[in-house]
Amino acid sequence: MYNYCKFIYKKIKKYDTIVIARHIGPDPDALASQLALKEVILNTFPHKKVYAVGTPASRFKYLGQLDKTTEEMYDNSLLITVDLANANRIDGADISRFDFSIKIDHHPFIEQFCKYEWVDDTASSASQMLIELILNTKLKMNKESAQKLFIGVVSDTDRFLFSYTTPKTFELIADLIKKYDLDITSLYKDLYLTPLKEVKFKGYIANNLTVTDNGLAYIKITTDILEEYQVDEAAAGNMINNFNFINEIMVWATFTEDVKNNNIRGSIRSRGPIINKVAEQFNGGGHIYASGVRVNDFKEVDNLVEQLDKTCQEYKEMN
Repeated sequence: MYNYCKFIYKKIKKYDTIVIARHIGPDPDALASQLALKEVILNTFPHKKVYAVGTPASRFKYLGQLDKTTEEMYDNSLLITVDLANANRIDGADISRFDFSIKIDHHPFIEQFCKYEWVDDTASSASQMLIELILNTKLKMNKESAQKLFIGVVSDTDRFLFSYTTPKTFELIADLIKKYDLDITSLYKDLYLTPLKEVKFKGYIANNLTVTDNGLAYIKITTDILEEYQVDEAAAGNMINNFNFINEIMVWATFTEDVKNNNIRGSIRSRGPIINKVAEQFNGGGHIYASGVRVNDFKEVDNLVEQLDKTCQEYKEMN
């Protein structure tokens, strides 16, 4: 790990223009690691040009502002991708146009698309990997970037509930809290405070889940439903972890119509069956128990649901 950090630091030091990108449909870990890394680099090298690019997510605007993609970004510059396992899910940057590229990711390896890659699928989050990068180099963290990285780790572990939360995760977070005097109560408030319309929308999802005999729960959410509850297409995906502990369900998924991108956004979670291999068959991916997809239409969703249900059945038979 130290060698990865040392190499990445040297590249950050070398380039005057640095672009930081992550996956489409960002979650708090993707945004937090991206924006925290930008802050840390500028805190260490104030005269560099550093851009954090991609489509904004209004739900997580408290994490900070993103930069627009410009031609200037590609002029002899370094690309760093965070929380991104496969190239087709990058948001806001053309990988082929950079002088050098680095991947920092905690998902199971899918493909190499950067010139240098640090992949650690034992890490809880991209944010955890960035904490390690900073602690093992001369990069300078401040309280604002520490707060973002705390939120990233907490979000991707669902408050340390998931199996890839390790002793190292707790040690790094404890170090952040102590060193930067983090007010974790206010940070949890930023992350979990929810408007009433989203609570009502959660009730709609709970009342309309289809549950199969094999323990798969899923719901298809159309634009009409989003408009009725006055929420955006990201809302259902952000609520996926609210259904973690339902006795009759092993795998659960939301499939939401995204008119702006002309596709269907899927978020999938599991409490046993391995789901990322199924997601990869539908141009998605992620962790073995937490994955996402973008498919073309609800007919493709039906095929995906069939595969997920088969995966649940096989898991039941084996266990």
